[in-house]
Amino acid sequence: MEERPSEVCPDTTTEAAPPLGRYYEVGGRRLLVHRSGSGSPSVVFLPGAGTAGLDYWNVQSRAAELTTSVVYDRAGTGWSDRVELPRTSVEVTDELRRLLRTAGVPAPYLLVGHSLGGLYARHYATRFPDEVSGLLLLDPAHEDYNAYMPRQLVDQWESWDPDQAMPDELPDELVQLYRDLFAQELTDWPEEVREPLIERRVSPEWLRVGIQEVKNIDQLYDEMRHAGPMPDVPLIVLTATDIDAFKKAVSAGESESLLREEIDGKRRLYTALAKSVPRGENRLIEGAGHVTIHWRRPDAVLQAIRDLLDR
Repeated sequence: MEERPSEVCPDTTTEAAPPLGRYYEVGGRRLLVHRSGSGSPSVVFLPGAGTAGLDYWNVQSRAAELTTSVVYDRAGTGWSDRVELPRTSVEVTDELRRLLRTAGVPAPYLLVGHSLGGLYARHYATRFPDEVSGLLLLDPAHEDYNAYMPRQLVDQWESWDPDQAMPDELPDELVQLYRDLFAQELTDWPEEVREPLIERRVSPEWLRVGIQEVKNIDQLYDEMRHAGPMPDVPLIVLTATDIDAFKKAVSAGESESLLREEIDGKRRLYTALAKSVPRGENRLIEGAGHVTIHWRRPDAVLQAIRDLLDR
């Protein structure tokens, strides 16, 4: 089933209607879902902080050739209704569970989580193990991340003030830089999906959402630490090993050698994560960075999905 804009509920916000998907009401809020394909287990994509479900359209649409494939926007993000941010992981995972039931997406789920979405995917699997058939984590946020990083980087991150990170007005050159970066990555996408997505991704509101979502990152990490053991389900981690233009844009002043140390720390952390479960694997992915892993290496993402479905 391919859901089109005609099925989108009337929009009561100032934003233009999303190019794909339909809304479902959960807890009094409208959440955007785009679903296609059929079969079980259902593949569900959990976006990173500040991203939208349609950021993963290229891999979601190809996964739909294999089984039911779903992307969505958490409350407060993307085209879903606004809510005060940040939120707890319990709130986010409870919401996702209710949304999937409301939308009639049957368990079990193969959860594909990117960055912050990877943390939520692990938490969902830990809380509701009978509903999860596998986990695919793309450069996931992790509670032990800083422990594997060089001290110089950790000091910089700990001195970062999220309240000062976004000026009231963004310089035009910065907006244009990000617009050009997104356009370069999404060149081959259908215009009706690419253009509204880029326009919203470079808007001050959506950029602020990315910062607001992680303001309580230490609390999110604590929730994961106290959630209990991971279930025995197949797990694949994809570790991005390149420094892309997005990383360079947000890491001005950091040397390439320091950024390489971060990548090495990621590799060691994700290898340890994979080894912490009976059926875990860490795959090193060349040719893509943290932000662009699913755009530049959709082949690696789709192969991992196939492998997990086969298991």
